[in-house]
Amino acid sequence: MNTPSRTLRILSCLLLLGCLLLDTGPVFGKGNELLCEVKFTGATSVDRDAGVWIDGMYMGYVKELKGSKKILLMPGEHEVIFRQTGYKDLVQKIALGPGRKEDLLVSMQRDPQARYSSQVAQVKISVWPKRAAVFVDNHYVGHASEFDGIGKGLLLSAGKHRFTITLPAWQTFEAEVNLLANQRFVLKTDLIPGDITKAAPPMKE
Repeated sequence: MNTPSRTLRILSCLLLLGCLLLDTGPVFGKGNELLCEVKFTGATSVDRDAGVWIDGMYMGYVKELKGSKKILLMPGEHEVIFRQTGYKDLVQKIALGPGRKEDLLVSMQRDPQARYSSQVAQVKISVWPKRAAVFVDNHYVGHASEFDGIGKGLLLSAGKHRFTITLPAWQTFEAEVNLLANQRFVLKTDLIPGDITKAAPPMKE
């Protein structure tokens, strides 16, 4: 059941995403002493490519959330989670006052319990928009641009896997693929514009 504070946080995220989609982030922030800006700093490529969730909603990945995509939130308490495949979730809780600026350091730690198969297939993921989040078997593995291009690809164990590709304001794409060991497979799709209020389960808590 949603509490009033949780509802406010979700509305804050929806407002933020509306600004991102309209590319009006900097304009929206001008002269507004209420909104709070949150910046992210990562020292390694793993940190900078980590996915960002705020109050349970996927926002993008660390290195893109600046400029026209900068994060502006309503004052109050927020939960920020950073995710990267093979690494532990990094959870940070912040309390923002009106007009405050917060700089969060992202430092991902390897998950010692992560297991990798010796029988693998390589999957290239060609998706538009490239910033869409990619889930395999309901686990976040990265953003689409990490797995497209020369020398890039997602290594998965042989067998059946379910792909979910999602991004706020775009319809979620899902596909089930049965991979063979040493197979090279290309998953290609363009997402269709949709309704931000109908986000798929992996994108919301």
